[in-house]
This record gives sequence, structure tokens and C-alpha cells, in this order.
Amino acid sequence: MADIKIDAKVFQERISHFVNAWKADKRSGDALFNGASSILILMGKVTEEPELYKNNAMHFWLLGYEFPTTLMLLTTDTLYILTTQKKAKYLDQIKGGRFPVEVLVKGKDAAENEKHFIKITDAIKAAGKKIGVLTKDTSSGPFIDEWKKIYADNCKDVEQVEIAPALSTAAFSVKDEAELRAMRSSSKACVALLTPYFLDEMSNILDQEKKIKHSALADKVYNKLEDEKFWKSVQLPNRQKLPSDFDPEQLDWVLGPIVQSGGKFDLKWQQDSDDEVLHAGIIIAAMGLRYKSYCSQIARTFMVDPNKSQESNYKFLLSVHNMILKGIRDGVVVKDVYSKALALIKSKKPELEKHFLKNVGYGIGLENKDPTLILNAKNQRTLRDGMTLVITTGFSDIVNPNPQDKNSKTYSLVLTDTVRVTSAEPVVFTGEAPVEVDATSFFFKDEDETQPTPKKEKRDSRVGAVATKNITSTRLRSERNTAVDDAAEKKRRAHQKELSAKKQAEGLAKYAESTADQNGVEVKKFKRFESYKRDNQFPPKVRDMGIVIDQKNATIVLPVMGRPVPFHVNTIKNASKSDEGEWSFLRINFLSPGQGVGRKDDQPFEDASAHFVRSLTFRSTDGDRYADIANQIANLKREAVKKEQEKKDMEDVIEQDKLVEIRNRRPAVLDNVFIRPAMEGKRVPGKVEIHQNGLRYQSPLSTTQRVDILFSNVRHLFFQPCEHELIVIIHVHLKDPILFGKKKTKDVQFYREATDIQFDETGNRKRKYRYGDEDEFEAEQEERRRRNELDRLFKSFADKIAEAGKNEGLEVDMPLREIGFNGVPFRSNVYIQPTTECLIQITEPPFMVITLEDIEIAHLERVQYGLKNFDLVFIFKDFTRPPAHINTIPVESLEDVKEFLNSVNIAYSEGPLNLNWSVIMKTVTADTHQFFLDGGWGFLQNDSDEEGGSGEEEEESAFEISDSELDVASESSEEDSDFDSNASAEASDEAEMSDEEDGEDWDELERKAKKRDRESGLEEEDAKKGNKKQKRR
Repeated sequence: MADIKIDAKVFQERISHFVNAWKADKRSGDALFNGASSILILMGKVTEEPELYKNNAMHFWLLGYEFPTTLMLLTTDTLYILTTQKKAKYLDQIKGGRFPVEVLVKGKDAAENEKHFIKITDAIKAAGKKIGVLTKDTSSGPFIDEWKKIYADNCKDVEQVEIAPALSTAAFSVKDEAELRAMRSSSKACVALLTPYFLDEMSNILDQEKKIKHSALADKVYNKLEDEKFWKSVQLPNRQKLPSDFDPEQLDWVLGPIVQSGGKFDLKWQQDSDDEVLHAGIIIAAMGLRYKSYCSQIARTFMVDPNKSQESNYKFLLSVHNMILKGIRDGVVVKDVYSKALALIKSKKPELEKHFLKNVGYGIGLENKDPTLILNAKNQRTLRDGMTLVITTGFSDIVNPNPQDKNSKTYSLVLTDTVRVTSAEPVVFTGEAPVEVDATSFFFKDEDETQPTPKKEKRDSRVGAVATKNITSTRLRSERNTAVDDAAEKKRRAHQKELSAKKQAEGLAKYAESTADQNGVEVKKFKRFESYKRDNQFPPKVRDMGIVIDQKNATIVLPVMGRPVPFHVNTIKNASKSDEGEWSFLRINFLSPGQGVGRKDDQPFEDASAHFVRSLTFRSTDGDRYADIANQIANLKREAVKKEQEKKDMEDVIEQDKLVEIRNRRPAVLDNVFIRPAMEGKRVPGKVEIHQNGLRYQSPLSTTQRVDILFSNVRHLFFQPCEHELIVIIHVHLKDPILFGKKKTKDVQFYREATDIQFDETGNRKRKYRYGDEDEFEAEQEERRRRNELDRLFKSFADKIAEAGKNEGLEVDMPLREIGFNGVPFRSNVYIQPTTECLIQITEPPFMVITLEDIEIAHLERVQYGLKNFDLVFIFKDFTRPPAHINTIPVESLEDVKEFLNSVNIAYSEGPLNLNWSVIMKTVTADTHQFFLDGGWGFLQNDSDEEGGSGEEEEESAFEISDSELDVASESSEEDSDFDSNASAEASDEAEMSDEEDGEDWDELERKAKKRDRESGLEEEDAKKGNKKQKRR
């Protein structure tokens, strides 16, 4: 006790608070203090294993230290302290305050000591006839014996009353901020020892199948308390470290550590860890620490290869525990907390009622367990904001219906947390230690061996079916059946009118007020750039008064009227060098308002009266230097534009949170898979792992070559089987793009090749001697079996991903191949397939994933007779997003596409020409409110109605359309397209060129044939044949 410093201010605040509560109780009827007029606190000799009771707690609460061999008598107006001379010196620090303190010194003179004892007894009698004592006080020693003798002789008429509940309520249970800080630190220390230290030790022992006694494992944890390096470097499960002012020297054990397994469990923590060997089944770890005199506790149950019954009971335990935590708040009566938990058990799992603990916790703080604040069915105390509790939810000695061995016949489950009561839900100080089933379950058996082959889902029968709708029995379009079901078409048109009207109403409601310059064109602002903040940042070369190119600051320093003037590269339009005779001229043009430099770069007039420099011209005889300067400015300008574009491209790229790895068991792994986009370096297969909050793809080349995807950033998860494809795919579509190498991406794909080219069959004796159909049949059977196994493996892993990300709403979506169609979303013709929520193409990059709920309306372009293909445009609800184009869709798929759009409630329209969507969307976003007032997307529907109304005439006069009209329509459809001139035009041009190169067109041949028929007199017979053909059509 060399450097004891008692905080006199805290002492005065706390004793005044306590005495005021005492006086208030006297005025209200002595319900809490039982009419005590004085309070006696005794402390005897310190035992080797000190126990925390209310007498110790009173010392710590008032003085911050424990003073053995000390007597404290508190009345409503004075505190008397009788102690040894050495301790009395330290107590001088609390004298002279607002509340009087009288210190009496006990020496070696027995007569003098007796006088002090008698003075105390006189003060007791003067205060009143009742004295508050701790009836369960176990203090002992010569000092206590001497006091008891004198007290018995002098205070025969004084009645002793129990004061423990009053001390708990008025002093210890409700903590101030300093006490709560100590409780938090104590709880964090408990979490650090349990997870990661104990968890890692236990995991390694189980993984390596070592044998260790409970006591030996507990000793390892016990000794870790003295390891200062551990406390400085340890990371909590949330990746945070302990507070910087955390002092490990202030830590001490108050419970355990206790390790239990093998069917022998004591959830009252009355026994230390025994010498039985750790059993790989149900393992319980509990511990309690004291930091700066304040205690906390934690306990967790770990399950090794649990069966379904154990998992189910643990999940139920967790639900009961969470319900108890939610029920703890200011003003709640203690017995109600226990009663509600018991009622839940009776209603959900009545068979566990007899195994439920008799209480669900107790108060904690300066005492390791407050016996006046037990959370059971009888306690009438009310919880108050600032109280700290230990919440223990447990089931003891449950019978295991499927024991793995003789030590697994019975088991117990328990969860213990230290919490703070608030006016809302409690603060769980030990909440960083995970309690979820995934975090507390260990699986060391091979899951793949024990799991049966999953049954095929009903949905799988449709997925991968042959697209019979798009396979025709004829080669020529003229021979195909193009008849439309009139009833279905009429029904579809009626539904589309409803959808269009609904879209119009939604648009008017959503954009009820003018949205100009909000959802419209971005308001141009005058751009300002800063090259230097101070004069001393100029390059040293400016002293020569020449033109200086400062590459570092992207600035050109020009001499103007004898002074160096900096111009940021973004203010410069261009620079050019010209020669006249012996002189060379360097002209530098600047960007300024009113200057026609393109629609994107125009500068606004911020100040109408301001003057702007349009250009500066310099003259010199050194033409080579001017040419070099002009080149440097051009290069600098290019670099600046490139950086600005890169910055703009990366604006929506997010930085994901850290992946929380699974440490207590092997994560689910899909090995030997490739990733797209491909990683830098050699193309080698890696593995995908499922962790607590996301996926990780790890390349075998380097530990740094990995990709983390968090479940919170996943929007869609697709599984595409390898039937009709060369690869089997798990595809992840993200909400926000992530950085993949140096590029951003919103799609990450894991795949494996399904072709038999990677299987070497050379040297197979069967193939050496046997030929013919039987051998080919076996090869086909093997190929089919291998593909089915790949589909099963990838589908199972996709389901595991969905299960791990279920909190984020992840579900596996699969493409419906039979209603797919060909098209060109980018530059190559691919097969596009709908899913439940999307329209996708994930077989070859670049990938296309269009979420159906994002679509505002669809428009079919180039829908007219005589064209082989049509285009599909999707306009999104976010009007600032460019429309998505799928070009060159075969006209045979037109009815299927319409039916699909109609079935997913997407309003569509159609027209004969390509529209200029960039102009249309600028009109929409300029004033969306006015756009919908003017009819919204009705201008597209009008075209569709006109086309639909003249449909019958077209059918009758289809063969009467002239060649010139066809040519004009074709040319206009090709030339008018401004938005999608890449793929659609190329594909159509190639098709038409190939037709022309083959020879004369069909119409020309038809006319020549008729001419020959007339000449040969066979025209009538031909006409009859033609009529028969018309009927067949």
C-alpha cells in the first residue's frame, strides 16, 4: 500500500448520495434500511483467497481500496473509522470534506483500544436503537473478536437489522460512468481470453486430436492473464484492440476459468475444472475477471459435430437468451424477466422446462454475485438504468437421443453475458464473443461423405431443357408458320394497356412537382483549380522568367508582364506552335465562358462583368524549344483528362468491409475453379471459400492474389448448369462495383470446364481394341454422368452460399433456358436467358445482368415486315442510367419475347425504326414532371397502336409492297440509329451483303419465272398451285 491515493471528491459524492438515500427512506417509512439509525461495516484479516462480499465492496466503493482490520460506523451525520496507525495516515486524505470523518487509531495499548471501541458503541446508542449489519458477514480475527466482546457488553438493548439490500440498492447496483468504464474493460478482457485465445487453443487440440485435461487447458487460460504481450497485441472478434489505457496489472480472476465436457456439467460454477480429458462433444467454457475492483463474467457452449437435436436445442437456447436480453430494461420487475422466459419454454419446448436453470442471472459489479439481485421467479426488485447484470441462460443435463459415445448421453447448454440496463434494450458488454450456431459449432467429419445425393428440385426439370420453340422444322422463313394466336394477342394487348396506364399514373405521382435541374440536366458550375497555395511552392526555374512546365502540380507557369503566372492544365484548351520567318510563335488557348468547346465542357458565366483571357502568344527564335513546350502541354493535358476520366469511372466503386473468416472450423470449399474476370498472371484454378460474412476466392499462386465478396454487397446469385454449355457457373452480381486488379466490376463468376477434352483417355484398353457404337455409347454415358456430377456439386455449393447469406436475403436463381433467345447485347451474338428476377447472359464476357424490377419500360425496334431481326431496348426507372440494348434478335423470337415481357408485367411498345435514345432520355431527365404531363411513354404506345391497327391490311397486302419502299425502310432503319450503331447495323449489313453476293433476290427470280411461264403457256397451272399454297399458309 505504498502509493495509495484516495479520491476525496468521489468519496464525498458517494457518501453524500448514500446518506441522502438513507434519509429519504426514513422519511418514507424505513422500507429499505429497516429503520437502521447507524450502519456497521467490519473487515477482519485478509484470507489467502479473498471473497467479494458487501463489506469489501463498501471499502472499494467509498475508498477505492480494501482496508483489512478496520471498523467503519456510519451515522446520518458522521463516519467513524477505527483502524491501525499505518492505515490511518492514508485516511487523512478524506478528512475536512463536507461530510465529517473521524479516524480512530488502534495501537498496541489494550486500554486505549478499549476506549476507542467504547466510543464507537456510544455513537451507536446515541444514533438510535437499531443498527444495520451484514448478518452473513464472515469476518474473523483478533480484532473482530475484541470488538464483538465489547459490543455484547455495551449494546445489549440495540437491535441488529439486515442492511445488505440497502447497500445494494443505494450504493452498488446503479453504476456511474467511471464504474461502467471499468465494467466494459473487464468484459472486453473476458472476451479476449475466451475468443480468440481459448477458442484457438481448443480448436487446435481438437483438430490435432490431442488429449488434454480440463484442468490443464484451464491452467493455460489462467496463466495467460500474466502475459503482457498478449494483452498488447490481442484482437477481439470485431478486429478491435483493447483500449489504449488498458492496464493488465489491474486484472484478477474471480471465476475459473472453468472447462467442462464429457457429460459432467455444473452450471452453478461451484467446482473447479476437473482432471477429466477434454471430450469432443459439448464443451462449456466459463470465466470471470475483475478490473479495477469491478467484475464481469462470460460463458459459451461449443458443439463438436453436433446432431440435429443438439443444434435445435442450442438454437432454442439462443432464442430464449435473446428474449431475456430484450426484456431487460429500466422499470422492469425482476421476477417478470424469469417468468416470461419460462413461459416461452413451456409454449415452445415444454420438455426442456425441467432442465431450465432456477434463475437467469444476478447483479454484478464490486461483488461477483449480488445475492439481493438474483433474477428468479420470486425477486420483487425493479431494474434501474445503470445496473449491471450477469445474464445466464441454460439447460442442464439434457438427455441426448443419439449419443455418439458413453460420454455423450447427457449434455448441458449455457450462455452467459455481462450487460448494462438502459431505458431501451441493454448494452451487452461481452457481445463481441459470438453466440450464433455457425460460430460455436465445429465440424471435423467430412460432410461430403455423410451427405446423401440431394434430390432434384422440380424447377430443375425446366432448366436446361431443349429450346424447342426456336428450332424449326424448315429452313426457309417463308415456309414457317408465322400465324399469331388472335385470342392470346388480344388478351396481351389489353394487359399492356393496363400496364401502360399504371406506369403513367406512377410517373405522375412520383414526379408530382417540377424536377428540372434535379433529375434533369446537371447545373453547370464554374470550375476553379488551385496550383499553389503559397509563393514558395513555385518551381525554382521561374526566376529565369521563362515558360515552365510543372509536371508535379499539372501547371504551366507563364511570364506575364515580368511576373510568373501559374495556369492549371485544366484551364488550357490547347497549345500550338507556328513559324514566320526566323521567329517561332507559341499560342496557348484557354477555356473560357461562351467559347464553343463542346456541350460537355462549356463554362457558365459566373460573373457577367468578369474578363477572361482567351489566349496568350509568345515569340522566340528557339523554335525547337517551343515545339517541345507544345508537346509537353499536350501530353500534360492528355494525362489530366485521363486522370479525370479514371476518377469519374471509380466514383461508384466501394471499399468493402473486412471479411470475417471462419476460424473454428473448416469453411465450405469449392476447389479447382476459375474466376472471371481473370486475375493477373498465369491462368490456374483456385478455390472458393464460404466465410461468416462473405466469399473468398484464393489463387494458389500467391496468398495476396485473392478476391473477397461480402454477402451485404451481393444483389443476385446465379447457378447455371453445364447442360448445353461448355462450363458450369456460379455467378455473383454485385450491388456496387468493386476493384478487381486495376479495373472495376459488378460481376464475379466462378466456373469449371465441363468438356471431356481435359480428360486423357489414351492408353485405355477398351478404346484400343473395341470400336463402334458400343464404345461411343459408353463415352456418352460417362460424359453425361460427369456433367450431372458437376451440376450437383456446383448447385450444392450455391445453396450453401445462399444459406450463409440468408440474413442478407440471398437466394439462388437459375436461368430458364427453354424461353431464352439469341441477341447481341454488346458485340457478339449470345444466348440470353430469363431467370426469376433477371434477364442474363453469363456464359461469355462481357456479362449482361438486367434486374427486371429496375426496368421502367421496354421498346421493340425495327419490327416490320421483311427484316430478319429486331432490337429490344430497356429503359430503367433510374432515368440517368443509359438504356440497355439487345440487338439483332431473330424475328422468330418476337412472340416469345413479347409473351415473356407481358408475363413479368413489363410494359412494352414497338416501332419500325431505331430511335435516338440519347436525345429522348435528355428530354425525359430535363423535366420529368413535364414529360409525364405530356403523356409520358404514350408516344411509344401510339406507334404500337397504329402498327397493330393496320396489321390485317399488312397480312392481305404483304406481297404487294414495292421494292423501293423496302429499300427506303431498310435504309432509314439503319441510318437513323444513333444509340446502337455498333452491333445491330453490322449484323444486318453482313446479312444483306451475303444475300446480294449470292445472286439475284427472290422477287427478281419470281418475276423472271412468271415471264417464262407466260411464254410457255403454263401461267394458269401455276396460278392454281399458288392458290393451294396460300390456303396451306
